[in-house]
Amino acid sequence: LYNCLYLKTILFVMRNLIMPVNLDESALGKALKIKRLAVERVEGDQLIFKEGTYNQTTGETVYLKNELPYILDKMEHLHKATTNSPIYWLNIFFGVSLLFFVISSFWMFLPHTSVFKKGIYFTLAGILMTLLFLFIRRMITSYPAYHHPLEAFLLRLEHLL
Repeated sequence: LYNCLYLKTILFVMRNLIMPVNLDESALGKALKIKRLAVERVEGDQLIFKEGTYNQTTGETVYLKNELPYILDKMEHLHKATTNSPIYWLNIFFGVSLLFFVISSFWMFLPHTSVFKKGIYFTLAGILMTLLFLFIRRMITSYPAYHHPLEAFLLRLEHLL
């Protein structure tokens, strides 16, 4: 979450927004698709934010944008497919297929063999670790006011003890 600029390159973008001028901070953030856009200062008609500038009278915007390389960008879009994406159902089918292969692998070995028992132990350990990580993540994200997730986690742990 905090280190999401890894492998990204800085791209210089200059564009004239084709929309009403005099956008406020939240509308500008939505138009540029920049999350948590914060205007640092206003100089005349210029809104100056961390990534660049926006001219309120002309709509001209100059800003820096971080992008992944082409191949990684396509892989990320494949991974983050939403319900509006045509590959959404492909991802659902792929996930169900993987689940089928995992469950059907239990019938590869006889139940009384040591390999089967080790497989059951690894499966239970995987389920427990998944639940533990989900619990820790929920504890971390339940304190959004803190800047570092470890700080929120330790505070939440202190309340539990």
